Amino acid sequence: MRPTALVYSSHDRCEYIHREFIIKRALENPDNKTIFHLSMSEELFNQHIDYSKFSSYYEQFKPCGLKYYTFYWSENLRKEDVDLFFRWLRSSQVVVLGGGESFIGFARYNGLGEKFYNDRGLFRRILHERQDRGLMTAGFSAGADELGEYLTYDRNHPAGYGLARNIVTTLHIEPGKEGELYNLAKKYGYCLAFGLPNDSALGVHQGYLPSGNIWQVIWFIIDCSWDRPEDAFHIKTRQGVRIEHYYPDGRHWTFNGGDMMVRIMSPDNKWQTATMITSQGVYIDYWTQERINQSGIEEILGDY
Repeated sequence: MRPTALVYSSHDRCEYIHREFIIKRALENPDNKTIFHLSMSEELFNQHIDYSKFSSYYEQFKPCGLKYYTFYWSENLRKEDVDLFFRWLRSSQVVVLGGGESFIGFARYNGLGEKFYNDRGLFRRILHERQDRGLMTAGFSAGADELGEYLTYDRNHPAGYGLARNIVTTLHIEPGKEGELYNLAKKYGYCLAFGLPNDSALGVHQGYLPSGNIWQVIWFIIDCSWDRPEDAFHIKTRQGVRIEHYYPDGRHWTFNGGDMMVRIMSPDNKWQTATMITSQGVYIDYWTQERINQSGIEEILGDY
């Protein structure tokens, strides 16, 4: 079992997150070493800037067989253009949703399905089909927001794509911003609210149990690989900041790299249970924060 969604916050192309969770996933299939990088959340004139920052990083992996491409949104797209867009979306080993404003990208991704196929949910459905097939979809900045349950950076807070079901995030977290995260936890009580510092990530995989309940595994990822002195201020993980979490009742927990969580949720979101697993292999009940006896993820899932 491994992540099929990567929700991450970074200052630049930090090596551990990008190489281990994006590049390696793209290169593992001998017949399809592809990354589809989407910059549609940017303003029109910034789409190519967003992509160029990543294409120069992807370039170094071309000798390994990596193929990478993008697709720019415009007012003048033709049906054949959009057919190609959705074909690449379905087939690429890794899809990366890039930066900008989440509400801009959300409107464009959904709008392509609505305008050309009379199907506003087409983009979302394909992302979930990719997840069911074990393919990786990553998102940073706006893309990270779009992969969660709600667009927390859109004042209207519409539902996101839900590849990280019942998860909401605030990005670029740092000391002094805890109130923002706590407010998010209170607003969406059945969602788990996480604060991601630069450079850190949540890896997520999820599905349905035979009972009809939903299972989810979360991997907590800390990246301290970016060490340019001029960027030291921006890389909060290098300063010891970890992934922060608040409960709706105000309680707090901090996750380290290598920690995990296993959740079980009812389809109607009326109840959920969760077990935290530290990087040292200690099992902790999410609600009581007390140590419990468990022997593995399979045992947790088997109870529900």
